[in-house]
Amino acid sequence: MSNYRIHGATGEWEVVIGLEVHAQVTSNSKLFSGAATAFGAEPNTQVSLVDAAMPGMLPVPNRECIRQAVRTGLAINAQINKWSRFDRKNYFYADLPQGYQISQLYHPLVGEGSLEVVLDPKDPEGSTKTIGIERIHVEQDAGKLMHDQHPTMSYVDLNRSGVALMEIVSRPDMRSPAEAGAYLAKLRTILRYVGSCDGNMDQGSMRADVNVSVRRPGEPFGTRTETKNVNSVRFVMAVVESEARRQVDLIEDGGAVVQETRLYDPDKNETRSMRSKEDAHDYRYFPDPDLLPLELDDAFVEKCRASLPELPDAKRHRYEGALGLSPYNAGVLTAEVETARWFEALLTATAAKAGKGEAEVAKQASNWLISELFGALNKLGKGLDDSPVSPEDGAELLALVADGTISGSIAKQVLEKMLESGDGAAAIVEREGLKQTTDTGAIEAAVDQVLAANADKVAEYKAGKEALFGFFVGQAMKAMQGKGNPQLVNQVLKSRLG
Repeated sequence: MSNYRIHGATGEWEVVIGLEVHAQVTSNSKLFSGAATAFGAEPNTQVSLVDAAMPGMLPVPNRECIRQAVRTGLAINAQINKWSRFDRKNYFYADLPQGYQISQLYHPLVGEGSLEVVLDPKDPEGSTKTIGIERIHVEQDAGKLMHDQHPTMSYVDLNRSGVALMEIVSRPDMRSPAEAGAYLAKLRTILRYVGSCDGNMDQGSMRADVNVSVRRPGEPFGTRTETKNVNSVRFVMAVVESEARRQVDLIEDGGAVVQETRLYDPDKNETRSMRSKEDAHDYRYFPDPDLLPLELDDAFVEKCRASLPELPDAKRHRYEGALGLSPYNAGVLTAEVETARWFEALLTATAAKAGKGEAEVAKQASNWLISELFGALNKLGKGLDDSPVSPEDGAELLALVADGTISGSIAKQVLEKMLESGDGAAAIVEREGLKQTTDTGAIEAAVDQVLAANADKVAEYKAGKEALFGFFVGQAMKAMQGKGNPQLVNQVLKSRLG
């Protein structure tokens, strides 16, 4: 799908990318304790004795966290391992009270799966690529060190300590920044549809470790570096580009890439070394003696499967097939779960008002949502979630256009007033006198006035310059302040111009 290459002084290089995505599980309490997980709490106010690693405290697995991880695995068509086990990953860090992290190395909860990504959103049916997912394992998060609160001291906030994470590990199947961006965006979409992670990258509830290596096309993999905790799709793409370029320059200058952990500096758009990469044996992994293996039965897995919503790809195909939408519109409407929900509410309300089937009104509703409402909200710097216009309000406006009460151009003005005032479409049309004129006498008078004022152009039209017809329509509509019924204006003009 992607022929992305880096051109170095000695020829072409291919970039190889894998992503390890840490997604915070949507749950009210932590993976092994009852402490809360709400974002934005005062430091150290959501810490149980288990999270603080007090002696004698025993972890108890949170069923909801396991359920959400299984649902996520099912959504990416992955193998669910009915027997899995927790391991201790031992390392010292100031924000890790236990001196180890409970994770899953040898026997993860979720095995191999895959994601299909689209590179060009304008052509969702076009080039696609399947990216393999190696595993999803469940682990607890560490706390957070705060270095900017005091000139000489660092503080530790343990609110995040013990929060459940899914680590979703891809195969090194991506070959360009665009593929890495498309994979992360698609994964985020699926997590949000499933409801297993809110995907708020700016709040740290989803972040990616970006593994990058370079090689000559067709040669074995090179040495990779890992850039930690990248928190947006755009930054992931930037990391791939800058880190791959750094590695190519280094190798061509006679140096060698070392396996290490790096950090990304968005201000300088560069990665810098953080520490040399430890191998797994440095962590002294061993099974956690405080936790029994997780054993799932078929009924639990099937219940998880039954709880899944319609997923974005299935929804997109249904919009194209059953509703007759264009691939582009279907792609836009299914890219975010909130957009799909809003559209479906608009569709139901529009069909009910028109007394028609959803497939009959789907094109009109989707075009209005994508081109009119999105455009108007964009100007106001708002999203659908804080739109003053509800799906029912949108359906009311579309009904007024459909029954000829107002024209399409007047509908644009009405939408602006709806967004400003929060009033309904019918009330605004009534109040402002915006109803479409279907009075043939008034339309004939306006047309006669326009033709009299443009006698020279009438002569040109009659001499064969037929493109002027559109000019006359525009002038007549202008004379009627956009309220003339366009079909009637056309009819009257045709009869007048012979």
